[in-house]
Amino acid sequence: MRLILFRRYALYRWAVITGLLLALGVLLVSGLPANIVEVFGQLDREVPIYSVDTGEKKIAISFDAAWGADYTARLLDILKENNIKTTFFLTGIWVKKYPEKVKEIAAAGHEIGNHSTTHPHCAALSQEELKKELLENEEMIYKLTGKRTRLFRPPFGEYNNQVILTSRALGYEVIQWSVDSLDWQEVGVESVVDRVLKNVHPGAIVLFHNNAKYTPQALPIILKNLGEQGYKIVPISELLIKKDYYIEKHTGIQKKKTGRN
Repeated sequence: MRLILFRRYALYRWAVITGLLLALGVLLVSGLPANIVEVFGQLDREVPIYSVDTGEKKIAISFDAAWGADYTARLLDILKENNIKTTFFLTGIWVKKYPEKVKEIAAAGHEIGNHSTTHPHCAALSQEELKKELLENEEMIYKLTGKRTRLFRPPFGEYNNQVILTSRALGYEVIQWSVDSLDWQEVGVESVVDRVLKNVHPGAIVLFHNNAKYTPQALPIILKNLGEQGYKIVPISELLIKKDYYIEKHTGIQKKKTGRN
């Protein structure tokens, strides 16, 4: 009797193994393992900070500057009138062309972030090329302002693990955004206002551009409305959690570590 049971168990075991091998064969033929590998690959994926987990009604506003400065003075005036400090991400191209504007931004008390030297597609660069993009621009900004940049926003919002890890090794935190004004599309004032006010949330990082046509008209409306909602606007570095944090892989939200993390 025991011998019969043993034989039945052995046959069952081999049937299970055979079934699994057949299933694996189907997966190999169908190409599904690539999807599985991709899912598991997400576990090792590095992400920048898109927003911050906070219970306070606090957000950060940022301006990217790569080309043009027609509206920069007006933006600085609006920010001064509203007693608001923000973060300007500057490219080396812009820094070289408008050194006095760089000084004005810094003198007004705004934070300056690094937006690369030449505005390249950073994910296509080698590690050494990326370092050069960051360090050359950092030095130019330092010579004009006496301050080191510690935040980096990759051009086009484009990144990969190498971009993030290389930036961090140089002392940078990589920053994206959770609310995009899309002001560069220059559709109109109402479009910019609506996009920001409909999507703003506590801990948001809002993206504007310094040379978008309708931003100087939209910004006062947005600031007034945010103030009425009780939002406090701060530079990005003031919004960030300084230590004991992690960045949620699937959202890019910076969160405080707890005993469960």
